[in-house]
Amino acid sequence: MNRQITLTSRPIGYPKTSDFNVVEVPIPTPEDNQVLIKTIYLSVDPYMRGRLNAVKSYAANVEIDEVIVGGVIAEVIESKHPNFEIGDIVNASIGWQEYGVAGGDDVRKIDPTIAPISTGAGILGMPGLTAYFGLLEVGQLQPLETVFVSGAAGAVGSVVGQIAKIKGCRVIGSAGTDEKVDYIVDELGFDAAFNYKHVTDYHTELQTLLPDGIDVYFDNVGGEITDAVFPNLRINGRVVICGQISQYNLEKPETGPRFLWHMITKRARIEGFLVFDFVDQHPSALAQMAEWLQQGKLKYRETIEEGGIESAPAAFISMLKGGNIGKQLVKIAELDT
Repeated sequence: MNRQITLTSRPIGYPKTSDFNVVEVPIPTPEDNQVLIKTIYLSVDPYMRGRLNAVKSYAANVEIDEVIVGGVIAEVIESKHPNFEIGDIVNASIGWQEYGVAGGDDVRKIDPTIAPISTGAGILGMPGLTAYFGLLEVGQLQPLETVFVSGAAGAVGSVVGQIAKIKGCRVIGSAGTDEKVDYIVDELGFDAAFNYKHVTDYHTELQTLLPDGIDVYFDNVGGEITDAVFPNLRINGRVVICGQISQYNLEKPETGPRFLWHMITKRARIEGFLVFDFVDQHPSALAQMAEWLQQGKLKYRETIEEGGIESAPAAFISMLKGGNIGKQLVKIAELDT
């Protein structure tokens, strides 16, 4: 049997484990040009929270009793596609379940000789690509610029800061624990960082750490930290909107300051994006990221929940509350081969 996690009720505020259910269904059978895959690692990511709401977004919402959306690192256990063999490791989007079928065009092979296969859902997967394109394409980063990253110890933010350092920039980050602050400075090479839970005046903190202003702000968080950035932008500054995790679980929207006049005085730009906007460039970006990783220019950390499919909701909730450093994964099974 195939165990799946489905949505029982739409969360109000932070999700609860009771909003999810474990169901059993038969293991599916692949058709022509499909593969049957067995999930090894399940990815949990902030974007999934928005998909649990009823509000229309850039992608379809999860309906009640449907499988929760999400990416997996999986092993091919049956193939009816000429390009895949039993034992191949792939990245796919079959959601929170132990087994699934996918078309050959909907999966990406993972090379286990480059790095551990789990990285295919992290630094060499969607989060790494998000950091790469958000900073270099949307943010149009230039050497010697100053970069501020919120949510800097997460799967995306930690990569953003390291790419900025590779490009010769000064990088400041914010994170929610002293352990995370030490990690991004001491291990990842950020120039400085602060614990946003210990700082009460973000505007002054940014002025202190970046007295000449901010060229690129990579925003994973939103809220008061983002409000404080706009007065500290440099002329022609860029604000890259990747995520707004501080807002995802609010029961009532926050009322923030009106900051758009700073866009006039600073001649600045705000732009949101999705990693899928750059899908044609994914192969070349992954090749570059893999090269940096093998050269030791990129480092990563993973927070892995070992409890199987049943532990996915708790891991997801923990991630939304900042319980992870780096990429949050759930280990579902061992490889067969």
